[in-house]
Amino acid sequence: MTLEIKIPSADFRCGYVAIVGRPNVGKSTLLNRLVGQKISIVSRKAQTTRHRINGVLTAENRQFIFVDTPGFQSKHKNALNRLMNKNVTQALSEVDVVLLVIEAGRFTDADKSIIPLLPKSRSVILVLNKIDRLDDKSVLLPFMAEASQLYPFDEIVPVSAERGIGDADLLSVIARYLPLAGPMFGEDEITDRSEKFLTSEFLREKLFRRLGDELPYGMTVEIERFEVEGELRRINAAIIVDKIGHKGIVIGKGGEQLKAIASEARRDLEVLFGGKVFLEVWVKVKGGWADDERALKSLGYD
Repeated sequence: MTLEIKIPSADFRCGYVAIVGRPNVGKSTLLNRLVGQKISIVSRKAQTTRHRINGVLTAENRQFIFVDTPGFQSKHKNALNRLMNKNVTQALSEVDVVLLVIEAGRFTDADKSIIPLLPKSRSVILVLNKIDRLDDKSVLLPFMAEASQLYPFDEIVPVSAERGIGDADLLSVIARYLPLAGPMFGEDEITDRSEKFLTSEFLREKLFRRLGDELPYGMTVEIERFEVEGELRRINAAIIVDKIGHKGIVIGKGGEQLKAIASEARRDLEVLFGGKVFLEVWVKVKGGWADDERALKSLGYD
């Protein structure tokens, strides 16, 4: 049997593309849309994303490595937010292309506060997201002209990440700025994050979606056991809250809320992993974890 080794063509392009912006502009939705599969959690609550997550798309002679970053936080300054902001600035210095995502028709002060962080030595593309929500589409061209006066963007591309409008155009634009280089990931790889990490993220997403405004900000997920037996995964997870009073919010009356959160996460994980998942979830109290650098490190924040 002869092993066939694929050698990339001389014009193969590969590079890292940071997706940055203020909280809640649709960065994670855009990542999932571009990669073609859900790997980054999404909710309407700001600051859902807390980690850098790489999503990989390999298409023909191009490999895009998208870096989803937390929304840049200018108000809250605890250790968790400082760490998230550090992830944003570090990503900007390490990638080949930067996508600054804003809402179409709105260039807020929070958006503008990111402009000084944009690296002058990198290609920067302004992505106008949520164009489907514009009541008057005629404002788009004047808005693009106005935005171009704020920074010398290499390109400005309107999209709707939620509806899948403009994503193919955006990929074509990004590809022009990727360096000539061989692939860094296999053709079938879609992320560099482990199944254990993705499990904690999917659980956090269900917490955001089930609890909404009730959700304590000082909440995270710790995976205490992750075992793989063939296509079966046995997982024990602890939801960490900051205060004893938050524990009841997560558990809900008669444990129904926690049960629903675990069931919804399990169903999504079975789709992602392509196999059966046994998931046990409980709630623990760790006071002050979000402002404790050692606790953050032990919980996987880096």
